[in-house]
Amino acid sequence: MRPKMVVDEDERRARQEAHWLIREFGAEAPLYAAIKAEKAIEQKDFGRCARWKRVLEILADQQPADIRRSASAK
Repeated sequence: MRPKMVVDEDERRARQEAHWLIREFGAEAPLYAAIKAEKAIEQKDFGRCARWKRVLEILADQQPADIRRSASAK
């Protein structure tokens, strides 16, 4: 039996945002995440910026075919 991975609230939210972006925008999801990160920087909200940076990392780990498949399943 494998131990369950404990995911903190920030990580959970980042994964949730990444999933939503893929579902809504497909292959353009990273662009929308980058725009959100830029807005957070402009507002000097570095905590929110860190979350969007993590969203970008999660999206980068996704295979392009996975993103297209998720977007077409709407």
